[in-house]
Amino acid sequence: MKNSEGIGERIRRLRRAAGMSQADLAGDAMSTSYISLLEAGKRVPSTDVLAQLARRLGCDPSDLTGIPPGSVVTEFRFELSYAEMALNNGDPEASLNAYRDVQKKVSLDDQPEIWYKAEHGMARSLEHGGRLEEAAVRLERLLTASLDHPDLVPRLPTVIALCRCYRELGDLSRAIEVAEATLAEWEDMRLAPTVVGVELLSTLVGVYMERGDLHRAAYLANQAITQAAVVTDSRALGAAYWNASVVMHRNGNTADALTLIEKALAIYAEGDDQRALARLRNAYAMVLLHSDTAQPEVAREVLDQSLASLREVGSNVDIAYCLSALAQVELRLGNAANAIDHANRALELLGSDHRLQSARNHLVLAAAQLALGDKESARDAYERGALMLEASEASRQAAFAWAELAEILKLCGEDERAVWAYRQSVRCMGHRETFLTNQKLTSPT
Repeated sequence: MKNSEGIGERIRRLRRAAGMSQADLAGDAMSTSYISLLEAGKRVPSTDVLAQLARRLGCDPSDLTGIPPGSVVTEFRFELSYAEMALNNGDPEASLNAYRDVQKKVSLDDQPEIWYKAEHGMARSLEHGGRLEEAAVRLERLLTASLDHPDLVPRLPTVIALCRCYRELGDLSRAIEVAEATLAEWEDMRLAPTVVGVELLSTLVGVYMERGDLHRAAYLANQAITQAAVVTDSRALGAAYWNASVVMHRNGNTADALTLIEKALAIYAEGDDQRALARLRNAYAMVLLHSDTAQPEVAREVLDQSLASLREVGSNVDIAYCLSALAQVELRLGNAANAIDHANRALELLGSDHRLQSARNHLVLAAAQLALGDKESARDAYERGALMLEASEASRQAAFAWAELAEILKLCGEDERAVWAYRQSVRCMGHRETFLTNQKLTSPT
């Protein structure tokens, strides 16, 4: 038995050894195309399907899973493995149900390791499914448990996931608080760099960029690259390059941003994580779009490729991010109607929890509506986006949104509201100009 084989490869090998075609193995209960997807690793078989396949192949289900039969813990290991595969294949709902089923079968007192693994899996499934509030609640409980049971609940992966959730929810302060506290503990212990430590740094880089603190983001990005080189893990180095490129991009240094993100693409292209590669292509397309020599046509080709991949292995949230990027590209190409379609579809998929990304979609929507001459809709979308960004503490982004709204209000002849919007912009940038000191920063009626 080859331990490195996946379930799909084992099914293919045993089917061929039995002299069966895919149609033979499918029988009446399954389709040939489904067997093909299983063997390609694009679908995850349930325990019932595995039992049926094992019967037809004349083997034990353990021959397909690669997990030896025996103890109850071994059975749970397989079920946890199935749940993880479902999550990696872009099916967070199936993953959530699988992890929940495992947790129902065990007690925290008798099998705490299995229970906590299922709990962490459910939190990640909720996150990938866009149910961020629920995910954050579970992760906060796990973070508390990690202090009392560090042997059962891994601290860093929990913090990283929690930090991601709070970033998307727009609670940047809590994200930074949790991550910085853990980072300080890590540094006080003077531990050697690790892959998960690099991931924590990379995650924190993203949060500081959202808040507009590009100096701290740049410092942490360089630290992540240095540590990734020490641990000699290509994936960690690729993630570090990825985040550093975004920092360079936000700072207006598109040449270095392109160099770094192309290094990241080269690393990820050698791996088998198609979902991560597609998400990286989204970032690459944005750098191409906003570079000094913008390439919107090339960016659209990259995003089309990314979207096709994410429809196979990504979640609805992954697809929404890609559509958001496509909306920006279509706007740059002068296709405002297409931009509106993409932005609206992205908003539908994001739901109510992904506040930061939803805010950015409202701004793209506003720009597209303005391009079509719909000033009233553009004004409303700009104001909504600006308010959402400000509520999320993304002050720098909010400042630009308020400034854009002010321009729209001027075009609409609403001079008093335009001055108000300009003042909001100045306030978000942290300035307190003399002429604003005694002004009441409320919306004029």
